[in-house]
Amino acid sequence: MRNNRYFRRKFNSLLILIMTIVLLTSCQSKLPKHRENITLEPVAFSDAQWTGLAVSRKERLFVNYPRLSDNVLVSVAELVKGKPIPYPNTSMNDWKPGKNPATHLICVQAIFVDDKNRLWILDSANPQFKGVIPGGPKLLKVDLATNTVIQTFRFSPEIAPENSYLNDVRIDTHREFAFISDSGDGALVVLDLKTGEARRLLDNHPSTASEDVILIVGGKPWMLNGVQPRIHLDGIAYDSRADFVYYQALTGRTMYRIPASSLRQFDLSEKMIGAQVEKVGKTGAADGLIFGPDNKVYISALEHDAILRTTPKGKVETVIQDKVIAWPDSFSFGPDGKLYFTTSRIHEGASPKGKYAIYCISLLP
Repeated sequence: MRNNRYFRRKFNSLLILIMTIVLLTSCQSKLPKHRENITLEPVAFSDAQWTGLAVSRKERLFVNYPRLSDNVLVSVAELVKGKPIPYPNTSMNDWKPGKNPATHLICVQAIFVDDKNRLWILDSANPQFKGVIPGGPKLLKVDLATNTVIQTFRFSPEIAPENSYLNDVRIDTHREFAFISDSGDGALVVLDLKTGEARRLLDNHPSTASEDVILIVGGKPWMLNGVQPRIHLDGIAYDSRADFVYYQALTGRTMYRIPASSLRQFDLSEKMIGAQVEKVGKTGAADGLIFGPDNKVYISALEHDAILRTTPKGKVETVIQDKVIAWPDSFSFGPDGKLYFTTSRIHEGASPKGKYAIYCISLLP
């Protein structure tokens, strides 16, 4: 009997090893050849974990630190000579349990500067993924000229339920709409910035849900406490020219898109909207997405320590690959045309092997 148990354990260990080798091989073999003439430029480093960043027209650099632990001292900051200064002020960043969730930043996962040079702050209000704090989920619009919040959009429990985690945001400045991903429950939130009305769409739709895959990050299967993570709709990009919203789940390798015009029609049924979802193709696992000036979607390729991009027809290209690109997270295009991005080292947990970083690259025609 003991021998049987021994051989079963040995067999299971061997099976796990074989599966890991297969996953690593299949993951790496699909990476296209990268561009050798792209240079990786370091911008800033941090001992505190950041995820999002935003670069303004005047090259002001903003970052956010999600409350994934008890050690977060600031939610949003402007980097001034590499030093984080609480933004837009200290009091809004001074949240702790018991303080008013409506007037404080609780758990900011993303920030974004739109083409009108306005800073948007997305507060999931779900610290450490322990559940949304009632009255906390919100989207703030900040005037960078005066450094003041000029508008706050609050989300009801119907739009941001208890297990939601509002993750990323893109802005249609022409028609004044915001597109927001929910990686906690898997859905797309559409907000009419003129009326303040919001709608939760594609909830439980296959395109917004995690795929049954184990990601290989940093050369190892990514697990959380021995459990396969299931992170739903995360990265989102908006093509303002063709008017498409691109998106994909974090634990997944498939990109989708949908006409933004259908998302703006609040009278369309869920069924009608779901029928307009298109599969772009297999692009690999990604955290952040952004639509570039070259009409391509840039992808933070977690499994390859790389930045990829895909054409609207789904052809995947490698922009740059480097071991220091440890969990590339969020993107922002600067006024200099450079693509900025963070590394958040999420796969390394509470003991990262290096500092969190911001890099930028110059994109050639």
